[in-house]
Amino acid sequence: MDRNSSDEDEDHRNLIPQNDIRDNNLRRREDELQSVTTAMATNRANGGGRSPRSAFQIEETLSRSGNHRKISLGKRYVIAAVSLTLLLGVFFFLFTDTRSFFSVDLSSFKLDPLSVQVKESELHALYLLKQQQLTLVSLLNQNSSNAIESSSLVIDNVKAAISLSREIEEVLLAPHRTGNSSVSGLGSDTSITGSSSSYICKKVDQNLSERKTVEWKPRSDKFLFAICLSGQMSNHLICLEKHMFFAALLDRVLVIPSPKFDYQYDRVIDIDRINTCLGRNVVVSFDQFKEMDKKKKNARIDRFICYFSSPQPCYVDEEHVNKLKGLGVSIGGKLESPWSEDIKKPSKRSSGEVVEKFKSEDGVIAIGDVFYADIEKDWVMQPGGPINHKCKTLIEPSRLILLTAQRFIQTFLGKNFIALHLRRHGFLKFCNAKSPSCFYPIPQAADCISRIVERANAPVIYLSTDAAESETGLLQSLVVVDGKVIPLVKRPPRNSAEKWDSLLYRHGIEDDSQVDAMLDKTICAMSSVFIGASGSTFTEDILRLRKDWGTSSMCDEYLCRGEEPNFIAEDE
Repeated sequence: MDRNSSDEDEDHRNLIPQNDIRDNNLRRREDELQSVTTAMATNRANGGGRSPRSAFQIEETLSRSGNHRKISLGKRYVIAAVSLTLLLGVFFFLFTDTRSFFSVDLSSFKLDPLSVQVKESELHALYLLKQQQLTLVSLLNQNSSNAIESSSLVIDNVKAAISLSREIEEVLLAPHRTGNSSVSGLGSDTSITGSSSSYICKKVDQNLSERKTVEWKPRSDKFLFAICLSGQMSNHLICLEKHMFFAALLDRVLVIPSPKFDYQYDRVIDIDRINTCLGRNVVVSFDQFKEMDKKKKNARIDRFICYFSSPQPCYVDEEHVNKLKGLGVSIGGKLESPWSEDIKKPSKRSSGEVVEKFKSEDGVIAIGDVFYADIEKDWVMQPGGPINHKCKTLIEPSRLILLTAQRFIQTFLGKNFIALHLRRHGFLKFCNAKSPSCFYPIPQAADCISRIVERANAPVIYLSTDAAESETGLLQSLVVVDGKVIPLVKRPPRNSAEKWDSLLYRHGIEDDSQVDAMLDKTICAMSSVFIGASGSTFTEDILRLRKDWGTSSMCDEYLCRGEEPNFIAEDE
């Protein structure tokens, strides 16, 4: 793509003509320009009309006057020249704005020291443009198999290209700045706006046509009892999605746990919708399961299989076993594991291995806990998940939460906003145990956030956080772009004058902490750009929704990605 030095000389000649004129000719040519101007004015005064000559014909006139008009044209050449001039005149009147064309200020053609600066600046700009070209070529030739790494690399390359563009602009405008005055390029605002920011933070192409999926066609008399015990709701939803994959591989109907044993899933996700997406009954609630098995006195788990063998089989303690028995569920046999798996160091497993080790003719089996299971990661992490269905995603917020999130966005945020998940509570010790740490001082976090705001050109940030007011207040004062403080918006306390959350109150779920958490996730998943907390499953579930809904942006990233905290406390 690089051109040789002769090409640069040609660009020099074409871009900056007549810059090498000797100083001792300047005064004579200015006098000639003045005489031409006087002649043109006299011609107009005598009714000769506007001259059809262009700016480039002035040079020809000067040349002819310099030679004292020693060369005379024959008659037919005169006629041809007049005809050509008339033709050019018609062309210019038809295809140009004649008022601006003839309002040329000839004084602008006077050469002064500024022309030398322009020449130097434009040559410098040519060099910078070549550097920018190399950067963009590198961008276009990138082909990474890892989607997250690829998007980060694309962003870095684009940022480098934008930085070069701004430098080019500054170089070209430098000669035109005098004193306190300035001439701005790209309109009155040289920041990234409009289509530029939209391109930089455009939606990620999910390549849905390349999805690899498995069919879920369960036998109506075979069930898989989902056991999800580790962590909070976000962990359980990720675990539940993996259980669906297991059920599909094993041709079983998935039994959603009872709220007396686990979370009340039907408050935050639409379980019946999962069956609609598959076009058949693939999941049932615990109560539906008991109703189907009502001929027996007690529901029974025929075989309890542990995915992990250590440090504790199935990640199930005596308390949870007693809860199952309290629900009238008996467990046949003892807890067993088909392989040696440590929850701290899970092995990569294939779908074939799962079928081989967990296939059973027993009517009801339970598998637990599979949150940490590393099985067919490429399948599980696909947009829409590993199962073939007709919806965007199988596990998504309930209709009430979805509508409430939309109403909140319409009320407070609008279409273009950044969502920030700032995890602080209990995160200091957790992050400092990792290398590198993921717990950043508020001023450093504010700098990272401000850079993304500038890149995305978003006017407002939705803040989902468990941080104290002392931290969020400091953060709010420090997130500044172009001298403007960017508002951090949190969901306000209940106000009867506001109607955006009326659906939750109408259905009596306004005080449910899990509903609040899912509402936060939903708002974040609908944002233009999302900034997450590294190591948080809350963030990972938001990223899953964005991936499945097609809202993922090229600018999505973890807070201060690629940076280490500028200060880290010592261990206890």
